[in-house]
Amino acid sequence: MQLSHEASTWIKIGMIVAFSTGGDVLTARAMRSIGDLDRIRARSGLVGAVKAVISNPHFIFGVLCMAASFYVLLAAVSDADVSLVGPAAAALTFLTNAFMAKLYLKENVNTRRWASALLICCGVYLLR
Repeated sequence: MQLSHEASTWIKIGMIVAFSTGGDVLTARAMRSIGDLDRIRARSGLVGAVKAVISNPHFIFGVLCMAASFYVLLAAVSDADVSLVGPAAAALTFLTNAFMAKLYLKENVNTRRWASALLICCGVYLLR
């Protein structure tokens, strides 16, 4: 069974959103666990600061997720309109970042952000 062109496009958009959100959340977690880079640089120099970042597994996986998101984006825009893929992926990434910031990073996501996420969902629905 072959997927329709529209279904294939939305699956790719979903993959872009998942990888992009994973990358954002993992790199944010990495930088929180690493701490203040200025202090690390003052203590260990630039090489120590770079080593602290690139030796963090959350950072490595975050960068890999961002790279995967980019390559899926390339695949998506090669066979779908960029006027659909770009806005839908960006808007849905905003929404999933808010959810993951609340659930995984334990950030305070205020009512205004949730309202904007709801409006973004309405806009993505109109893109269909």
